[in-house]
Amino acid sequence: MSLWIKICGLTSRDSIEAAIAAGADAIGFVFAPSKRQVTAQRAAELIDGLSIRIPRVAVMQHPVQSLVDEVWRVFRPDILQTDAEDLRGLIVPDGLQVVPVVRAGRSFPEPLPTRMLFEGPVSGAGIAADWNAAAALAIRTELVLAGGLNAANVVQAVSTVRPYGIDVSSGVESAPGIKDAGRIMEFVRAARAAQSGAGQ
Repeated sequence: MSLWIKICGLTSRDSIEAAIAAGADAIGFVFAPSKRQVTAQRAAELIDGLSIRIPRVAVMQHPVQSLVDEVWRVFRPDILQTDAEDLRGLIVPDGLQVVPVVRAGRSFPEPLPTRMLFEGPVSGAGIAADWNAAAALAIRTELVLAGGLNAANVVQAVSTVRPYGIDVSSGVESAPGIKDAGRIMEFVRAARAAQSGAGQ
């Protein structure tokens, strides 16, 4: 199975095109307070007219229902990514896939969702998750590993955790919120090489 790679926190057309050129499998847009936050309208503008259809992920944290509804209406994401506990109080539109976020050090939902994202305590802060805990979870579910990943450590992360996918944001930036095309390409190449080395 091919490693699923998401480039998250995109705020410019250049960074979206860089992610696509590098061979990413999905692109993420942040609708929570962050240096990378965009509005539904801005996200829609950024993807307008793209020559390639790539899955789009709406990244939220503790959203109100009106935000979910607005992003769905204006941006039409393929996937909603938000903390697992958020989902208990939300009505998710039909046709919108969900990837619950579980954070290191917190209790896990049981039974585990079919697919989930596992990361450190704070999103977008470049803090690595607990890879040993992630590896134990990756045996039981399609785990997407996030938190503190970059081109220098992704080989070790993939070989240790053997995740379904990986998610990177700050690890491919030249400054907070500013993606770097070269770092995106380097990260994806390293991740693909790591997958081959891990025998997945």
